[in-house]
Amino acid sequence: MWIFRYLFTTFYRAIQTSNGRRSLWLFFRYAGRPRHQSGVIPFLHYRFQVPDALSFVWQFKEIFADESYHFKTDSVEPVILDCGANIGSSLAYFRQNYPKSRIIAFEADPEIGLILKQNLLENRIENIDVVNKAVWINDAGIDFGSGEADSASLFSETNRRRVPSVRLRDYLLRELHIDMLKIDIEGAETDVLIDCRDALSHVRNLFIEYHAYIGHPQTLGAVVQILEESGFRYYIDSNQSRTRPFVNRRYRGNDVMDLQLNIFAYRP
Repeated sequence: MWIFRYLFTTFYRAIQTSNGRRSLWLFFRYAGRPRHQSGVIPFLHYRFQVPDALSFVWQFKEIFADESYHFKTDSVEPVILDCGANIGSSLAYFRQNYPKSRIIAFEADPEIGLILKQNLLENRIENIDVVNKAVWINDAGIDFGSGEADSASLFSETNRRRVPSVRLRDYLLRELHIDMLKIDIEGAETDVLIDCRDALSHVRNLFIEYHAYIGHPQTLGAVVQILEESGFRYYIDSNQSRTRPFVNRRYRGNDVMDLQLNIFAYRP
């Protein structure tokens, strides 16, 4: 089973840090709960309302145990744009580790946005500008489907509806420098990056969660080209070790996606 493969390959690394050990505890405590049921999960000094326990456990591992969003900065008040803030786990990490940072958070899904605001308020995670709109290439709105656990998706056909949008390029051009730009927008990332390709020169660190959906073109080449043209170095990782990829062509546990990658781009 994939659970045992995951535990054996990551157990040693996890026990090396306190948050790694907490991630294991959260996994054993909550990962077996029925999917897509709302509840409250305490972690560190927070208590978060979560729409899906297993999704939150993976978030905690990635954000707090692996510290995937950790970056170095000389700025006294770092500027962070979090596109796809979901329920606020990444915002808790950013505020905890960069306490004087100025943070703008975007979340497309209206229901997830309400949970996000509730989590920030109840946990006193303050001074964050929350924009409950989709990050896009214009402000005319965009058709999104609501995901059951994590967030809305450009390609989801579930509960499809039109949601308000903002043009990310406008926000980028308002800033003199951006220490961290996180883009986890479930399929809209390539279009948004193409629209922003001439507005990335002052971004120091850029995280992109890249998605490829079955029946739609794969656009990784376009994303990488933009990063190279903008002078970024980059590292690409996947949280799946897929065996027999010529046969196993789908992203595990997902009926619509066949690839998801984490792309970390940074200035030399």
